[in-house]
Amino acid sequence: MTSDTRHSLPTHDVLNQPPVRGDSNLWSADPALRNAVQFTGGREAPLAVYGETLGQTETRELGREANRHLPELRLFDQGGRRLDEVRFHPAYHEMMQISQSAGYAALAWDGQSGGHATHAAMIYMASQVEPGHCCPLTMTYAAIPALAANEQIASVWQPKLMARSYDPATKPVEQKSSATLGMAMTEKQGGSDVRANTTIATRDGEHWRLRGHKWFCSAPISDGFLTLAQAPGGLTCFLVPRWLDGERNAIHLMRLKDKLGNKSNASSEIEYHDALAYQLGDEGAGVRTIIEMVHHTRLDTAVAPAGMMRAALSEAHHWVAHRSAFQRRLIDQPLMRAVLADLVLDWEGALTLGMRVAQAFDGQSPEDRAFARISVALAKFLNNKRCPAVVVEAMEVLGGMAMSKTPPSPCCIAKRL
Repeated sequence: MTSDTRHSLPTHDVLNQPPVRGDSNLWSADPALRNAVQFTGGREAPLAVYGETLGQTETRELGREANRHLPELRLFDQGGRRLDEVRFHPAYHEMMQISQSAGYAALAWDGQSGGHATHAAMIYMASQVEPGHCCPLTMTYAAIPALAANEQIASVWQPKLMARSYDPATKPVEQKSSATLGMAMTEKQGGSDVRANTTIATRDGEHWRLRGHKWFCSAPISDGFLTLAQAPGGLTCFLVPRWLDGERNAIHLMRLKDKLGNKSNASSEIEYHDALAYQLGDEGAGVRTIIEMVHHTRLDTAVAPAGMMRAALSEAHHWVAHRSAFQRRLIDQPLMRAVLADLVLDWEGALTLGMRVAQAFDGQSPEDRAFARISVALAKFLNNKRCPAVVVEAMEVLGGMAMSKTPPSPCCIAKRL
């Protein structure tokens, strides 16, 4: 089909519309990111490869497909037996494969310098294409240090979580080439006040059985979940595997969350029906144990909004660079340039803040650890509060086109502890 036939329709000619964007490179086309990575000591080589892959038209289409075809909850099989599975579009699994192979969850823990800064740059780029698949990978990245509270568990799970491959098979972790790990803490009555949790842990030999509900499970298709329950000695952290030897653990998926954004990720409500669980950390020290995972998830939720701002600004810039109104390109209009300049300041500020926090995560001194603990919470708050305003303003740059155009990424960020 020729260019003329594509642009000439029976009722009108299609004019004054930006061309299809085509391939790009999220690393080489972003000098602000490259400068931030250089300043914070991140590794450029894996980021260059990842950025090129994410910027391909084919990869961007995978992100759109993963959000166009939403995950489906399958509670029962045809015979009425409990299934408790979520079915995803193949595009979602391909996004998981791309990011896992790049080292999204693993490279912060491989012993090389600048691991957290490199990881933060990855979440920044991935959030520009498909943020939903980032959630299970972020949980996996964040769970790796928390497992150190139990050497036996760590010896089995950590190598699987750090494998640079993606294995979606539903079988015990020992039989898989790689694994992901989720988190389930929040309950209806307590919300962020997890000490109000009512899930009960009962001793069963060397392990435990959990009974109760979780109002928010980050990624129910994970191979296991870090969770909190009330043991005789107080609130305790547990690892709950999704599969046991030859059978499903008693984890019931109740429903998927109906969300405004992050829709390709199947956040859910679950119940434990005497599910087998392994104790992680001391009895009664649940918050102190799981906070290690929470702390690292906050780094991702601090950096991801900067990526979403960048994606929105990139779409807006492409529009104004090719769209004309009143005999001038929009980008040449002084007020339009002023609007974009203000948004750029918000985006670059968010990126710089997030990467500086990631640098502190890589630090080894007491001062680095103290700064990381405090600054990551502030960065998460500030960047997530600013992100929706920037994205909405960028959408307004496109006017009515923004209402019909497929967005590069969801505009809302799921609330996490």
